[in-house]
Amino acid sequence: MARTLATFYVFGATAGVFMASGAPAGVRRSLLFVLCGLAAAAAVVVGRWGAQWRRTYYHPAVGAATSLIVAAVLLAPDPVTSLAAAMLVAFVVVDAHFFFSQHQALAHLGVALAGITVALLVTPGVPMGAAVGLDLILIGIGLVIQRLAVLASSASRDPLTGLHNRRGFDRALDELMSEAARTQQPLSAVLIDVDHFKSVNDTHGHEAGDRVLCRVADSWSKELPSEAFLARHGGDEFSLLLPGLIGRDALALVRRVLARHPQVSLSCGVAQYRAGDSASQLMRSADRALYDAKILGRGRAELFAGGASRSTDGTVLGRPGHRSQ
Repeated sequence: MARTLATFYVFGATAGVFMASGAPAGVRRSLLFVLCGLAAAAAVVVGRWGAQWRRTYYHPAVGAATSLIVAAVLLAPDPVTSLAAAMLVAFVVVDAHFFFSQHQALAHLGVALAGITVALLVTPGVPMGAAVGLDLILIGIGLVIQRLAVLASSASRDPLTGLHNRRGFDRALDELMSEAARTQQPLSAVLIDVDHFKSVNDTHGHEAGDRVLCRVADSWSKELPSEAFLARHGGDEFSLLLPGLIGRDALALVRRVLARHPQVSLSCGVAQYRAGDSASQLMRSADRALYDAKILGRGRAELFAGGASRSTDGTVLGRPGHRSQ
């Protein structure tokens, strides 16, 4: 996200320089160069620190781009330059549909179109037809980008639960581990396994098993914080990433969710990311904690601690063998 937004800011600033260079000397030309400088500064800020931002921080960053474009349209020296500046909103359309949910993207698109339409209509020499035609072009771009975003998302989504699948989880794990290593912020991983799932399928059929999986996905999605990343890891196993939480806090959160939804018995293994861990090491630690949760009686969560996981009473448990259903 940060790299994409910074790139668009750079190209917007560069395009603005060419537009300002063609304007006659005066206050407007100076102000256009100021806008270019602001866009270049925004590119530096986003490129340097954007990877550490939460997704919500990108809303003002994208909104600021819209404001700069509207200002450029109003300051352009002639109608042609105004229309050229307005086309930069295409960058906003792409960002909004790739960064945000459908409703949020539409909100950004609506604000951007309203802003540039008003700016073009108050610009002498720009016919209404040109403004409306530009709006239609940008809406078309938005529809295509939205479709592409949906197709890209579906490749990393589990069709049954609507959660991310193993592919989506692995990508998120790499991103969050890189961020944790860079920012020194804690990160915990959790493996969640449905107890006795095979017997549910054998006794009541696969449709009953599917309902259990969907119930787990729905109930946990509602309980988890917004920054959490929940995925269906495969079969009857779910995986969870909790950025910002150390191991014991992640364990406490998982146990609270377990207590609120006792209808489905789940075993959970929690592991905290430690500097130098690889993704496979982190998930292997969570898997060892999950194994211990099962041998301690299932329907519980355990935390991996160092060379072995640790039970509620502090008992250090052994290394896992085969993990049964």
